[in-house]
Amino acid sequence: MKPEARCVVAGGYDDDWTTNIPLADFHAEDALFADTHDGEALVSDHGGPVRLIVPLLYAWKSAKWVRAIELAATDRPGLWERLGYHNHGDPWREERYGW
Repeated sequence: MKPEARCVVAGGYDDDWTTNIPLADFHAEDALFADTHDGEALVSDHGGPVRLIVPLLYAWKSAKWVRAIELAATDRPGLWERLGYHNHGDPWREERYGW
């Protein structure tokens, strides 16, 4: 990882879909990639083959059907953020909408 990395951009199988997550939130103790549930492979309906879960942020910041992860020096709003949702998405601060 390069020292200038500040943000994670997760991309899905739909080329237009991404989510941006600050590197500190990505490194949170309870953030994880899931590929199984109860010992079984994660099925597509639930985000398989692999799903990113970031519990400390609103659910749209987690990513179903992860295809790519990019560590970026600058933040790039993801799909939901470009549509008006808050860029960070902390539920404890009620960061739901960007306006």
